[in-house]
Amino acid sequence: MNEQPTQTPSNLPGPAFAPLRLAIILGSVREGRFADTLSSWLVPELRRLHDGELDVIDLRHAGLSFGWGHEPAPLPEGTPGFDERIAAADGFVFVVPEYNHSFPGPLKTAIDQAYSEWNAKPAAFVSYGGTSGGLRAVEQLRLVLGELHVVDIRDGVSFPNIGRQFDANGQPRDAEGVRQAVRLMLGQLEWWARALQTARRQRPYGSR
Repeated sequence: MNEQPTQTPSNLPGPAFAPLRLAIILGSVREGRFADTLSSWLVPELRRLHDGELDVIDLRHAGLSFGWGHEPAPLPEGTPGFDERIAAADGFVFVVPEYNHSFPGPLKTAIDQAYSEWNAKPAAFVSYGGTSGGLRAVEQLRLVLGELHVVDIRDGVSFPNIGRQFDANGQPRDAEGVRQAVRLMLGQLEWWARALQTARRQRPYGSR
């Protein structure tokens, strides 16, 4: 009797997998923020490990108003808005500091600009701060994202006492340890992003 070939993702019926698009969201807009140093190291690291697309969303330049007299610079003509960039992403990496035991207000304002665009997608967290490493901010962020039907990834990357974690060249002092944490986080994020991308294509989220 001839054996039937085992079905794998490459020979399953239907269209081939689309590349995964991850959005990296810089969650601070403060002057002098450490997010610039952190993202200057993190983004190239993610580009090295991730074979899909990356969209770096800096809230300073996303065309959003955060109140208290802040008026955003207009986006160049044809530039997608914040909600469009969220809709185009298959998963998210939040780079988030801890301010007063929580995440920054402008990040909450940004999150609230979209709803269904967030649904049925995964999110991972790179946090930083004082002794807690931003973990209290992440725990509150998980609650908000849960309301938006976002799947939060368990393992993230945390930098306690952030001022001591990077050298004068903007590189993490525990480079190998941090790289291992990034690889673990990204592996989980990509798994969920692929699974949920496939599920959304097969059946719109929320349909019966």
